[in-house]
Amino acid sequence: MFNALRELVEKAGSGTISEIAKREQAELKNTEISAQVERMHEILEVMRAAGEDGKTPGRHSVSGLTGGGALKLFAHAQQAASGPVVGMAIARALSAAESNACMGKIVAAPTAGACGILPAALLTLQEQRGYSDGQVVDALFTAAAVGAVIAARASISGAEGGCQAECGSAAAMAAAAVCELCGARPQAAADAAAFALMNSMGLVCDPVRGLVEVPCVYRNVSGVAIALTAADLALSGIRCPLEPDDVVDAMKAVGEQLPASLRETGEGGCAACRVTCPAWEAQKE
Repeated sequence: MFNALRELVEKAGSGTISEIAKREQAELKNTEISAQVERMHEILEVMRAAGEDGKTPGRHSVSGLTGGGALKLFAHAQQAASGPVVGMAIARALSAAESNACMGKIVAAPTAGACGILPAALLTLQEQRGYSDGQVVDALFTAAAVGAVIAARASISGAEGGCQAECGSAAAMAAAAVCELCGARPQAAADAAAFALMNSMGLVCDPVRGLVEVPCVYRNVSGVAIALTAADLALSGIRCPLEPDDVVDAMKAVGEQLPASLRETGEGGCAACRVTCPAWEAQKE
């Protein structure tokens, strides 16, 4: 697989990152490209369902910590202060994240805890602009290639690198995918990924009660907003002033410097805060 964003850009040339990602995946799996594309279409449908799951009333996790929030965001989307597009994107992101907390079927992108960011960005743009499923699938291949680089150079594990390695990586994957979906050149995708990582640098992993619920599900909301704004920076023609691969390396270095209490141990950050959820408190009695 690929070890550098620069490698993706150079190999793509005047084409797209998705093209080389599909070829690479087919070679890795020893199958035809068409088989990999078909599989990605199946993945897209799982993402689509998870992004709508939050519209079902009465969906709550066993702990009672999460659930019902996406339903409220969907109702609020058209009046969202951030605008209807971002409003729908954050609703879908929360929907998928809540579905994961409620033991629903999701796609780890790149992890279960960050499952809402990538699909929310792409599916909302598809809804708004009429992109085909084929175009969205191509964007997913671009996201996969970017995620593979981050995993190879740094980490996608919260326990290893903090939530910047999970939601931050997901935001980078989504930002790059959005750039391809919007017809931008490969360099813009790499720059967008770097902007997303830059803007989520240092994000800690601090699950309350050791569960992938709070603050995890809400970071999917902020993650998709970071992804969309990072994409817009690159789509406007702004080049990242830092080498994108250096930003990935910086994220790795920051993750290594985080204390153990901020790397999924449930000891610091939000995990140290008092829980005010009535449902959770009732279970403790």
